[in-house]
This record gives sequence, structure tokens and C-alpha cells, in this order.
Amino acid sequence: MKKILLSAALVAIALSFGGCAKHEMKESAAPAGDTTKQAYENAIAAAKSEQKKAAAVGGEWRDTGKMIKSAEEAAAAGDYGMAKGLADKAAAQGRLGQEQAASQVNAGNPSYLY
Repeated sequence: MKKILLSAALVAIALSFGGCAKHEMKESAAPAGDTTKQAYENAIAAAKSEQKKAAAVGGEWRDTGKMIKSAEEAAAAGDYGMAKGLADKAAAQGRLGQEQAASQVNAGNPSYLY
């Protein structure tokens, strides 16, 4: 019985590591779609706008600015596909930060702090 449980645990661990590796490869893959300089410029403008809106409501996420900077660096190197992908992710973080701030505007502190 112990051998069966040990085998099942090892299989579960192996599968979870396989899922993590697959997810990481997805994140680092170059995005598909329009990879022109104009598409990047539109995406970076949208990202900066969403970042500014999120900051205005107190919902700017930690990595949004880093993503924008990385997108600008990729564009400077001529990799507009990667730059646009990073700018799109930064814009999404800006929108999500705004939503998070709006949903938690009257959340208050947890009861254990009082």
C-alpha cells in the first residue's frame, strides 16, 4: 500500500512540474499578431495610458512600469513583436489594477487589526 501511495505522489509531483515548465515557455514565447513598429507604438501608448489611469486610482501594479521599460528596450533593439507583446501585457495590468482598486475601494481593514 505504501508503494502505491508513494508512486501516486511521485506521479502527481512530476505532472505538476511539467505543467509549470509548459506555462513558463508560453509566457516567454514571442507573441503572435501584428509585429510592426506602428502596432508597437499603438500598444505602448495604450500601456502608458492604462498605467496612468491605474496610478490615479491607486491601483498601479508593481511590474507594469518594468514591462513598459522592457518593451521600450525591445523596440530599440528592433524586436517589435516582443515589444508589442510586453506593451499589451502592461496595458492589461493597468486595466486589472484599475478594476482591483475599484473593487476594493471600501474594503477596509480585516477585523483582527481592530
